[in-house]
Order: sequence, then C-alpha cells, then structure tokens
Amino acid sequence: MIDKQVALDAAMSGVADGSTVLVGGFGNSGEPVELVEALRRHGVKDLVIVANNGGTGRIGIAALLESGLVRKLICSYPRTSDPVVVQRLYRDGLIDIELVPQGTLAERIRAAGAGVGAFYTPTAAGTRLAEGKEERVIGGRAHVLEHALHADVALVKADRADRWGNLVYHRAARNFNPVMATAAALTVAQVRQVVDVGGLDPEEVVTPSVYVDRIVQIGESA
Repeated sequence: MIDKQVALDAAMSGVADGSTVLVGGFGNSGEPVELVEALRRHGVKDLVIVANNGGTGRIGIAALLESGLVRKLICSYPRTSDPVVVQRLYRDGLIDIELVPQGTLAERIRAAGAGVGAFYTPTAAGTRLAEGKEERVIGGRAHVLEHALHADVALVKADRADRWGNLVYHRAARNFNPVMATAAALTVAQVRQVVDVGGLDPEEVVTPSVYVDRIVQIGESA
C-alpha cells in the first residue's frame, strides 16, 4: 500500500550539495518553514534557492541563508519588511542574487513542470533584466526569451494530504506551492493533516499525488 509519509529529517535524504531547491510561499504565507529548517540541519552546501522572496527575520529561508549554505538566490523580492540577512550577505559578496519578475518566475517554474523549454514574454523587455537574453518582436511589441526553471528539490506547504500525496491548500497559502510541486525531481510536502485515501474531496485536490514524493505531517495551521 502506498504511504509517502516520512519523518521530518528523513525527508531530506538524498538532497546533495549544489542542489537547486524551490521553496514555496509568499512571505510567511505558505512557506514550509519546518522543511527549510530540516534542510539547514541536513547541512548540504552550495545550494541555489528559488523563492518569491529572501526571507524575513532569521527564520525559514533567512535562517538557511544565514547558515552559509546558499550560494545563489533566485527571487522576485530579496528585500522584505525585515531583510536583515539577505541584505548583509549580498553587500558582503557572500551570495549571488538573480532578480526575476514575479509573474515570470511563476511561469518559468510552471513551464518546467509542463515540459515547456522556454517562452517569450514582454515583461522586462528593454530593461537591465533583459541584458544578454534573446529578444523578438511579437505583435509589434518586444519580448524576452525566458527559460524554464527546473529544480532538484521542491519544498512545499499544504494544508492536508492523503497517504498517496494528493494535496489540498489553505486559501492564500496556495500561491507558488502548486507550480513548484510539478517542477522538481523530488517534491517534499509538509502538511497539517494526513488523511486516509478517499478522505479528500477530489474537487479540492490541487496537486495530484503523481507530483509528490514525500509527506511530512506538521501539527500546525497550514
């Protein structure tokens, strides 16, 4: 019988140095903080972290950055209301940052999950973010070629799951998590509750189990 539940630290088994890791969330909403902390304890280094923002305070993504295990951050908003860590690391030359417009970031991840190699978008055309990228005029408007963003690992947060790994999200915490779940070789989901197969309304399932490899139950609101 399929049961994808694992212990928190065991969920990081096989994650290696140099991995590209997608981390769900929009600010604190939907960020899999416990999984990120488990990744930090796992101790792998030279990571490339892909997330909407660079973390807040000194928890979650910010704690991972502060640990010195991350060499590059790909995000839309490195600075938030409390950008203590990422600001210092970048100023001191200890981390590379690739800025990607938010919609483009989501689409690059979605494209990876859909098997689309690249796409054209007018976003960022004619700006510094387009430097070095192929451009094409489509419909009389300049477009920039953006490549799909694949990852080795995706860490996502959902509200509920069944033992097979079907995921249901809680309101705005859904954000980047569903597309990230599709775009990695290994997807790990932390959830508030795990139910038996058949315990989820199929109409509520956003991420099918085929995309999810491991589930960790965390007793908190998701």
